[in-house]
Amino acid sequence: MSQDVKTVPGAAPTATPVELPEDLHGVRLHFVGIKGTGMAALVEILSDRGAVITGSDVAERFYTDEILEKRGIQAKPFSTDNIDGGIRCVIYSSAYSPDKNPDLAEAARRGIPMMLYSEALGEVSARSYGCGICGVHGKTTTTGLTGTILKELDLPSQVLAGSVIASFGDRCTMTSSSFAPGTRNIFAAETCEYQRHFMAFHPRKIILTAVESDHQDYYPTYGDILKAFVEYACLLPEGGELIYCADDRGASEATALASRKRPDITLVPYGTSVAKGGGPGAATNAAPGCYRLSFGRVEGGRQYFSIGGLGEFALQVPGRHNARNATAAVALCCRLLAEYGKNPADYIEEIKRGLLNFRGGKRRSEIIARTKTPLGQELIVIDDYGHHPTAIATTLAGYREFYRGHKIIVDFMSHTYTRTAALLEEFASSFSSADSVIINRIYGSAREDASASPVTGEILAERASAHHKAVAYRGEFAEAAEEVYRQISAPSGADYPDGYLFVTMGAGDNWKTGMILLEKLAHVTAATAQPANGKEIQ
Repeated sequence: MSQDVKTVPGAAPTATPVELPEDLHGVRLHFVGIKGTGMAALVEILSDRGAVITGSDVAERFYTDEILEKRGIQAKPFSTDNIDGGIRCVIYSSAYSPDKNPDLAEAARRGIPMMLYSEALGEVSARSYGCGICGVHGKTTTTGLTGTILKELDLPSQVLAGSVIASFGDRCTMTSSSFAPGTRNIFAAETCEYQRHFMAFHPRKIILTAVESDHQDYYPTYGDILKAFVEYACLLPEGGELIYCADDRGASEATALASRKRPDITLVPYGTSVAKGGGPGAATNAAPGCYRLSFGRVEGGRQYFSIGGLGEFALQVPGRHNARNATAAVALCCRLLAEYGKNPADYIEEIKRGLLNFRGGKRRSEIIARTKTPLGQELIVIDDYGHHPTAIATTLAGYREFYRGHKIIVDFMSHTYTRTAALLEEFASSFSSADSVIINRIYGSAREDASASPVTGEILAERASAHHKAVAYRGEFAEAAEEVYRQISAPSGADYPDGYLFVTMGAGDNWKTGMILLEKLAHVTAATAQPANGKEIQ
């Protein structure tokens, strides 16, 4: 249940309890900002539960339009006409407010209950066996891996990720569902720390991947964001399970602090740092060291790794960080199997198949095209959402190991002036696994005053030059594409016999650089790709 504000003409705002009904069949819900990534995913979840959904948003087309249209939903322009007395509840993105948006203003005038996206997500979790997947890095991928494994298991579940996950079923869905009415359904969801949105969730189990300083506009210090994750962990009920990455200092620190406050929480560590005997705080009833990760070989387009007590697994996506994410997903699924009275050892082959089926998500190491350079060498174009120094460094290191024979060019667009200024040196030193670095202008937030910022894209490029021998500032995408074209027009060299890997990286819209490059190469090869255009999860 959430607390929201309802207003009527001439009356002062009052806090009124808002909750979604238990049975959603035929219940009309209206979404304001329906094209947002998180909002569109929630539409899928509630639609599968029987709700009748309408929504409004801006006219610009996003990839989420296709997701909505598959459900027979056409986003309408914002208007008071969208709201009528038959609507049971209005769900809205945090990007909009009742005092400015006409849909919300009309809902308030009529006394129709309203709730934020994060609150609605919390309502769904409260009526399910809620599993929250959180962390500064890796939560989308870990959620995608969890959902892909659950597709192979005989457990009633719905999974909501912050991006399109190809292995969920098709190229335009962010959810996986085997929802069974009248049963205790699992609801596993990516839960976001920004503005403490995840505090509306009702978790029974939590995966915590990483804690670092981020979202400096809301969490000015590391201590601020650490406190939020600790408080989220403390939402777990007695005996609830906190599955945390023992390799991540911040996740381990948050876990230790949460455990002091709540010694009744069961701790489930995973990663290479887990001791063979399970380590301090190993989960009750867990097989010794069963979530201890050991990295293996990269071979034939797969990376192999072992999880102690469970055997060897393989992924078709690059990066040791993804092997950690996969280990977290395996741990959660094993714990869920046990929770539902099943022996995880009986499902190892299904778990292995699920991991191997995973292909990543939109803007998460997404292969946009495989084509040829002007000299006929292979060119792989990848788009990735990495926008924090740690994510950049680990993702590029994964590409270096996975694509050993390719020369790596990265085009990076930093997201928000506050994050760039706070982590300038960390950003500057995060590109060591790339052979060539191109820096774009900064992608600012509407919440920021760019003119008052002490940092620019040029300054980031200058600082990166102190750590890397091949850095160029190309503020605009057309300039960046020209620079990439110039570089790939030369032989990749004896050290890189397989050709080039070009990566657009960041939470902005520099994926357009890859599109411009592919258009320029079109006269050489018939390269086609879909732009990875979307909104950040609200």
